[in-house]
Amino acid sequence: MGSSNHSLELVLKKYVISKKLQLLIYALLGLGVLSFALGFMTNPQRLWSSYLVSFFYFSSLGLGGLFFAAINHVSRAGWSVTIRRSAEAMTSFIPAVLVAGLVMLVGFKYLYIWADPAQVAENPVLQAKSGYLNVGFFVGRLVIFCAGWLFFKHKIVGNSLKQDSTGADELTHQNLGSSVAFILFFALSFSFFSVDLLMSLLPTWYSTIFGVYNFAGMFQSSMAVLVLLIMHLRNSGFVKGYITHEHQHDIVKYMKAFTIFWAYIAFSQFMLIWYANIPEETEYYIMRSQNGWLMVSIMLLIFRFIVPFLVLLPRGAKRDDKVVTMVSILVLVMQYVDIYWMVYPNFNDGVAQFGLLEIGVFAGFAGLFMFLVFNFFTKNSLVPVKDPRLNEALHHHVSY
Repeated sequence: MGSSNHSLELVLKKYVISKKLQLLIYALLGLGVLSFALGFMTNPQRLWSSYLVSFFYFSSLGLGGLFFAAINHVSRAGWSVTIRRSAEAMTSFIPAVLVAGLVMLVGFKYLYIWADPAQVAENPVLQAKSGYLNVGFFVGRLVIFCAGWLFFKHKIVGNSLKQDSTGADELTHQNLGSSVAFILFFALSFSFFSVDLLMSLLPTWYSTIFGVYNFAGMFQSSMAVLVLLIMHLRNSGFVKGYITHEHQHDIVKYMKAFTIFWAYIAFSQFMLIWYANIPEETEYYIMRSQNGWLMVSIMLLIFRFIVPFLVLLPRGAKRDDKVVTMVSILVLVMQYVDIYWMVYPNFNDGVAQFGLLEIGVFAGFAGLFMFLVFNFFTKNSLVPVKDPRLNEALHHHVSY
């Protein structure tokens, strides 16, 4: 498709997956299946720990895409119209969240001590929390969360795709109400999702801002994926004029803002627990200051906050493809390290384990995520060309 808009040269082509990208995706999927099978037979405890890390990681990315689309609908943003389709592509992983979550139930006994009746019988704390922490209620919550996310994905992304053919402006207005409802549902569901999957690994510990902590990491890493996707589309020649460095600049600003927000929430959680010095709260950080975990904790501070913050400070850095690519990859690596840091100290007597099994399981999830995202691109227009606010996006300019 080609068109013009004043002095703008606009080119929009149908997305075609390159042979190299296809080969990479299938290689990642194959490595994931092989690693899962070997882990299942040789070390199920470590397999399911690794599975949980990767499952939460990619579930967050899928939800991050839907959250980004929703906040732009709620704010009636026009600047982001041309890049919104890339965020919508990320939501393609949401159906896999339910399937992968149900698969995880196979390894429940290896992950959650509260799922073992014998452990519950011996621990008064687990008995007191058994009304919430029990397998039946956990599965029920997981199904409700996934069903809600699927419903809002169908409504919000579905309306956006439908508009490509009908051009009906009312679909944009309908997405305003759906997005408000989704954000309210998301605020509660993702918080409980984080508590259920990660915080309950150590059921004697609790934090009232744990959900916010995970949200900060989720959105920072989602913006890293989104900026990599839009740079890929722009630099591969599939879109011209629709996605520019102006859009990239604003997505990187989002990523930088949530770099700061993550650090603020991380410090708030640590400082409050350190200051109160209550045994049932401090055990979480004591575990992460022993057996080599202190170095990982320091790495998070340096490479998840300090380095991205300083590198992205100059205006030019946000518009430099090489700098943005390197920082985005660093953010995504540290998102994995962060979730790994939340999960692994609870197992193997607190001693870190990392090797081919963790890499292989992550590769499998990465392959599935990439397959679903790029398959979405091949089936749909890369830009919502009939969105009523498209013109604002085409003339978007960042002055600061």
